[in-house]
Formats: sequence, C-alpha cells, structure tokens
Amino acid sequence: MMTNKIKSRLYMKTKISALIVLFLMAIGVHAQIDRSVMPKPGPSPKIVLEEPSQFELDNGIKVLVVENHKLPRVSYSLRIDNKPIPEGDKAGVSSILAAMLGNGTKSISKDEFNDEIDFLGANLSFGSSSAFASGLSKYGERILELMADAAINPLLTKEEFEKEKEKAIEGIKADEKSVDAAASRVGSALSYGKNHPYGEFVTEETLNNIEFSDVLAYYDKYFTPNNAYLVVVGDVELSDIENKIKNYFGSWEKNVDVGISLPEVMPNVQYTQINFVDMPNAVQSNISLMNNVDIKMNDEDYHSVLIANRILGGDFNSYLNMNLREEHGYTYGARSNVSMNRWGASRFTAGAAVRNAVTDSAVVETLKEIKRIKTEPVESNTLNTVKASYVGDFVRRLESPQTIANYALQKELNDLPDDFYTTYLEKINAVTKEDVQRVANKYFKTDNARIVVVGKGSEVLENLEKTGIPIMYFDKYANKTEKPNYDADMPEGVDANTVLNNYLEAVGGKAKIDELTSILVSYEASAMGSTILSEEKRLDGKTAQSISMNGNPMMTVILTKDKATMNKNPLPENMAKDMRTLAGLFPELNMLNDDNVKLTGVEEVDGEKAYKVEVPGDVVSFVNYYSVETGLKIKEDQITSMQGQTQNQETMLKDYQEYEGIKFPNVRSGSQMGQVIEFKLKEVKINEGVSEADFD
Repeated sequence: MMTNKIKSRLYMKTKISALIVLFLMAIGVHAQIDRSVMPKPGPSPKIVLEEPSQFELDNGIKVLVVENHKLPRVSYSLRIDNKPIPEGDKAGVSSILAAMLGNGTKSISKDEFNDEIDFLGANLSFGSSSAFASGLSKYGERILELMADAAINPLLTKEEFEKEKEKAIEGIKADEKSVDAAASRVGSALSYGKNHPYGEFVTEETLNNIEFSDVLAYYDKYFTPNNAYLVVVGDVELSDIENKIKNYFGSWEKNVDVGISLPEVMPNVQYTQINFVDMPNAVQSNISLMNNVDIKMNDEDYHSVLIANRILGGDFNSYLNMNLREEHGYTYGARSNVSMNRWGASRFTAGAAVRNAVTDSAVVETLKEIKRIKTEPVESNTLNTVKASYVGDFVRRLESPQTIANYALQKELNDLPDDFYTTYLEKINAVTKEDVQRVANKYFKTDNARIVVVGKGSEVLENLEKTGIPIMYFDKYANKTEKPNYDADMPEGVDANTVLNNYLEAVGGKAKIDELTSILVSYEASAMGSTILSEEKRLDGKTAQSISMNGNPMMTVILTKDKATMNKNPLPENMAKDMRTLAGLFPELNMLNDDNVKLTGVEEVDGEKAYKVEVPGDVVSFVNYYSVETGLKIKEDQITSMQGQTQNQETMLKDYQEYEGIKFPNVRSGSQMGQVIEFKLKEVKINEGVSEADFD
C-alpha cells in the first residue's frame, strides 16, 4: 500500500511535468504565430434574450414584465406612445404639464405625497407622456399605487401652474445669452421647420399664451392609456404584479384616439452653406453640420450606419475627435450622430464647440474628415477595433435588466423582426469597409448640408468668408437676417483711448483721480441661503480682493507688479501676466496707450449702446463695455481659456452712485451655476482703510 509521502511526491512530479509540457506547448504555439497578420475575429457572441412576459389591460395598456430577483428592487416605466405633438403658439404647454405632474393627487396633498415618496426611499418622476418610479420591492406595491394615482388623478392646481409658468419664463431668460441653447434651437428649426414638433421652440411669448385651461386640456387629450406601455423590471412575481397593475391602472379610462397630422420635415438645402447666428457674447463658436436622412431601426443599413458613425465621430478615437481635439487642439471634444426616428425625422449631425480663433479651421477640418470616410476605405484594424468596442458595449448593456425590457419595447415600437437582437452582433460584425463607405456617401450629405455656426461675428466672420462656403445669416430664433455691420455705429476718430479717457472722466475726472491714494469697496449678496461678501482694496499698482461666505474666508487674490497669488499660492506666470491688468486704482489706467487694447465695435447691452473694448491675454482676456451716452462701464467679461475649454464670467454694472466725487456701481450682477447673483454696494472708503500690509 502506497504511503501518503510517496503519493505526495508522485503528485508533485506529475504536476511539475504537466507544467513543463504546457510551457513547451506555449513556446511551440508562439513560434508559429505570424504577428504581421491581423488575427481573425472569433465568432460573434450568441445573444440569448429572455423575452419579457406580456399582458394587456382592457383600457389598452400593454405591460412588459422582466423578473429579476438578484436585488430587492423594482422599477416601473410608463410610456404613452403618442406621435410628436405640435404645440404651435402655445409651445411649452407640455413642459409645464410635466413639471406639474407627480406633485400630489386629488386625494393626497403635494407635501404629503412628496413626504411619503421620501419616506419610502423611492424615486418618482413624470414627463408630459411618461412616468418612472423605483424603489425597494417591499414597498413596490405602494410605489405602484402612488404612481398610478398621480398619473390618473393628478393634483393640477392653478397656483402650481402659475409657479411653473414663471419658472419656465425665468429659464428662457437665463438661456437668452446661451450659445448652446441658440445653436440647438436654430439647428432644429432649420432642419425640421418651425411648424414641425421637432422644429418649434419655446419662447417667452409662447409661454405667456398658455392658460391653466390649456394644460388641463392637454392632459385630458394626450395623457391617456390608449397607446401606453408599462415596463416592470425587478424583484416581482408575474401573477402577483399582474393583479396589482390591473387593480391600480385598470380604472384609467380610455380616451378617443386623437389623430395627429405631422407636417413634412424641411428638405435638405440644395448646396452646402453656413447658416450663421451672431452672438456677440460668445467666447466659443458652436459648429454643427447637419442634414436630414431617411433611416429607421428596421432598415437594412441600420447596423452599417452605426459603425460608420462610430468611426467618424461616435467615440473618443473617431476621425473627428482625433483631428479637432488631439491633433489641432481646437476643442474639448468633437462628435457626430445619426438619430433614428420612426416618424420620418432622422438627422445626421457632426460638430464641436471651438475657440473663436479657429472657427473657420474647424469647419474645414470637419468637412475634410467627412470627405475622408466617404472617399477612403477605412483601415482594417480601425474597422475591427470599432466593431469590437461596439460589441463590448452591447454585451455590457445586457447585464442590466432595464436593457432587456427596453429592447423588447423597441421591438414593439419600431416593428422590428423577432430575431433583431439575437442576430444583432452578427450583423455588426458583418459590416465591411465597402458598407461603411457606401452608407457614408448615402447619409453623410456634405453636398446638401447646413453648417450652423453660432458665434461672435466680429471675430469669426472674416475668416469664415475665406472658406468660400456661402453664408446665410439668421437671428437666435431662426429668422433670416442681414449680415451684421460692426462699423455702422462707430463714430469717426473714436479709438480705445478715447473711450477709456471718457470713462475716467465720467467716474470722477482726472483731478479727482489724481487725489486718490487708496480705495476700499465692499459688496454683499445673498445666494443659496448664504451671505457673500466681496471686498476690494486698491493702491497704485496693487489690488487685493477677498470673498467670504457667512463670515468664512473663501478666496483671496492679490495682484501687484511683482506677484499674483490666489490664497497665497502663485498663479501660473502666463495667467499672472494677464491678471495684472486689474491691479491698481482703476484698471483703465493700465489700459491707456496699450497697443494691444482695441476698440472693436458698438453693441447693445440691455438695450443701451456701448463701446466694446477688448484686452487680449494668453490665458485671461477682458472685454469691457462703456455706455456711448454716459461713458460709464456697464458690463465686464472675463474670458479664461485653458486646456481646450473657454469660460466667460459676465458681470453687469448698474446704478452708479457718487462717493466723495468718485462714482461706483451700486449693483454688480452675474450668473453663477445658472443662478443670477446680485451684489449690492455695502461700503466705500476713499484714502483710508488700506495699507501696504494688505498686499503681503
């Protein structure tokens, strides 16, 4: 009989021998690999999708249930599948309804309703034709009951309507100077037409047209179970959840089907053109090349278009991003997209937000990369890498039960074949170079493209004209307009020094300014439940500014001829050089007789004509606006450009008051994180309260 020690030795010997054999096999295999040949891709992963259980209520709601018991959670997604609904001169009624839904029911007050949702640790949100709720499965029935009650018996009050309407109007005002908002609005309006649901936009005028009765009518007409889908995902049992859904949603009364007539989308333009929108406050240009296309999810070209778009601009390593971001540093990111729309409103877009100085170059390079994918076969390794990346993303998404439910819903909505998702990856991997080039030529229509550019015309138009691409001009609401004339209001003989001297005269005059040895001013604001104090101390050639919140110091910036620090840390030298423009009793004294300081035009600021004076910098630039009528400064822009991103801090100056012969703005206001913060003058000290120690 073999001893344990002998058995152990034999086992170890066998194990070592096996490792040697494996090692030698590995060497042999390695020796036979030709690394100059791209390995053939393996077979596409087999996709096996569990079909959701389905049933339908008498009122027409179709329910899809995906059971998943890994976590004790459940979610409910309601979607009312209406056609896109035109809102016309009352655009915004659906968004007001969406904001009002989910805030109580006819039997539960708003506060009680929201308190219970919080107590349950649930999430509940509504759109104008949708709702979503989720939480722990032990509270699943109550969450479903609250969601159904809020959908069927919403608490829609006039008081809530007035509040949400006012918020919507404030949102429109806040977006008034947003380049991105203007670009989105104009691009959609020009692509689809202003009378198409995808092309119309909300304005202060359309919001003011909306009455409370319009919101109630919209809800009654369109928020119905007729075309509704309810998707349930999570820790539920089919028979149990079916009974609960019938109990809570079964009473929702079906309405008369509403026939919605959709206008035709706008045809593509006959030739490639730039549609330019002038926004003088823009510190970056928003560029978006676009054309309408005819493609849906059930088209044969669908998978090829997905891969072609991913190569062009669909991920980080795309043609557009490698060119505009990585090679040239024009932008933080360049992208393209093909939207698939079952209602005949699909669209191809490609673009980026770029620095003003390279707007024309970015347009040219965007066209160049689209031409490249249309005329040059994609490299094999690029195609294989993109397909492998897409397959990986697809497989990872399948780990989510919500994805399975969404795929089932997409099959319902888009009339997809039963094997659409089980054969999805086979069709992705079957895309060839020829397919990519073919669909790029079919759908990326650079010969019939609008290139919507929203930017600062005084800085970008001259170079855009040099591209040779015809330019049409539009305002921020997609109305055709004339080319801006930046010299029309410029008086003869006026230059930057004239404007700066007029300002210094307006705030007190040379004699008074010569008497100054120091200035101390402090401003106070209330925001986010806090009191913010801003204090400036100024000597000749020196400035110290501190910000505190509720008495706690937050930031201190010191600028002198020798140093520039923030919270005692030195600023980068190129930034410090730019910021020293602000040091001293009045920054305008530093700008006088500086050849880099330019008067670039006359623009309107809140309805008042103002001279625009630009002070360029390597990192930080300044643009000041001085009233043509009074000479006083009414607006300041501080523009910071770093690491491919540009940020503009805009400050309005109002209601000048005189202190010992010197005028100071009584109000300084600017936007921070989407909120307008208004600082009011609290204290002024002339020739006192400042010492050299304040700049240590």
